[in-house]
Amino acid sequence: MLIAPNDIEKLCEILHRAGQKIVFTNGCFDILHAGHVRYLNKARSFGDCLVLGLNTDASVRENKGLTRPINSELDRTEVVGALKAVDYVVLFGEKTAETIIAKVRPDVYVKGGDYTLDTLPEAKIVQSYGGRVEFVNMVEGRSTTNIIEKIKQEG
Repeated sequence: MLIAPNDIEKLCEILHRAGQKIVFTNGCFDILHAGHVRYLNKARSFGDCLVLGLNTDASVRENKGLTRPINSELDRTEVVGALKAVDYVVLFGEKTAETIIAKVRPDVYVKGGDYTLDTLPEAKIVQSYGGRVEFVNMVEGRSTTNIIEKIKQEG
């Protein structure tokens, strides 16, 4: 379910008061693949509900280049929101997820194993209020970039 950025803080306050353990992760999720599904299922296993911060089209272009995203933010929202692991989707346009994390205040923040506590700017915010950061290993050979390259080679 898509939640407006202005409403996510209130929703998460309600969830916390109800005793829900909130997990948060974020990313582009441009061309959904098995690696994404496995990652999101693992992230969801750390708590009671998973809030996914989805990069807006503008922030994907800033992070990945002018040819991305392949799929629009509304299409990406619909696809990831249909996964049973994902409870809520919130769009964010900043380069990092720090602002949205400050609103969500997740109990657990999950990122891919290609990050460390030192390279993850959001980690300090999560740790400042007693949350924890978990890293999930990425699935070897599964990435949107790999899919795009394969299409280019076969096209």
